[in-house]
Amino acid sequence: MKLPDSLRPGAEKYRKWILNYLDIGRELLYLSQDAVKSIPFTPEETRNAVEKALIAYSAGQVDMPSKIGVHPLTDTFFHAMPAYVPEQFAVGIKWGSCYPENRNNYGIPQAQGLIMLSDHLSGLPLAVLDCKYVTEIRTAAVTYTAIHYLAPKNVETFGMIGVGVEGRQHIKNILTVLPNLNTIYIYDVYEPASDALIFDFQHDIPVKIVRAGSYEELVKNAQVIVSATVAKEGYAPVILDSWVSKGKTILMCEGHTLYEDSIIKRSDKYIVDSREQTEQFKNYGYYPFGYPEIYAETGEIAAGKIPGREDPDELIIANNFGMAVEDMFVVRALFDRALEHSIGIKLPL
Repeated sequence: MKLPDSLRPGAEKYRKWILNYLDIGRELLYLSQDAVKSIPFTPEETRNAVEKALIAYSAGQVDMPSKIGVHPLTDTFFHAMPAYVPEQFAVGIKWGSCYPENRNNYGIPQAQGLIMLSDHLSGLPLAVLDCKYVTEIRTAAVTYTAIHYLAPKNVETFGMIGVGVEGRQHIKNILTVLPNLNTIYIYDVYEPASDALIFDFQHDIPVKIVRAGSYEELVKNAQVIVSATVAKEGYAPVILDSWVSKGKTILMCEGHTLYEDSIIKRSDKYIVDSREQTEQFKNYGYYPFGYPEIYAETGEIAAGKIPGREDPDELIIANNFGMAVEDMFVVRALFDRALEHSIGIKLPL
């Protein structure tokens, strides 16, 4: 995809604006994780940027090949995720990894990586930033977008499977899309993570947070279920078909790792963020039994082209594995805000 002639003047104007803050070609902006977190950017702005990204992708308005990966150790990966968004004048790549044993081995989070943002008119680098926080907030925003269009009205119970960094981010602002909640169920195989979340969040969230004793307890009690765990190799489901009743909304951030295949196959609507990317991950072996007919992409539903939930009894499953275009929409906004607020360190090229 190339920059349309109609957008060229805007692109040149944007580049000149950047030059007020950054000497393109002589320096780049480095943003550590703490620096990224300090940029003033609200959850509402994040969700708005992500929804636009989903819509733009499904409308064919971006250039984004499916993420490619290498897998150095069992259940680990590095993903290379490039994307170009002409209307945002944003082009870049995320190099992200997931090492589930990091906590046990090194006392650090499982997800690591960097994002590079470049000037699409010259090819010069503009910024390098830590990707962990960007991934946290944009992944939760994708889930919130899907919930908005797919969950039944007046949901009172929500379940979060996996309450590490990503799970905590999901719970932090869940009331913005599910305002009628009275109970949040959480479950993590690492029990101290659940205890820590309740200790840290309960006094700020006006909803009862319950530590479920098992996957089964959470799945049976929650109307909307989100999982943010690890995309493991092979097929070893821990959530059984008999636990999942009609009317539930299940949103996955890690593919089909946790769920019996029959749950997926009997869903009334199966939604993905990217048909192309889902097909590629099937080739990697993530879906050994294939996947059901895809009803729609999340962006098609957000754009109003295809209906979301139409019946309260529908079992709806959304498999949003994450896309680089989401990162680019958010990073472009964060980069601009960082320049305006003099956040980050300028490094020589």
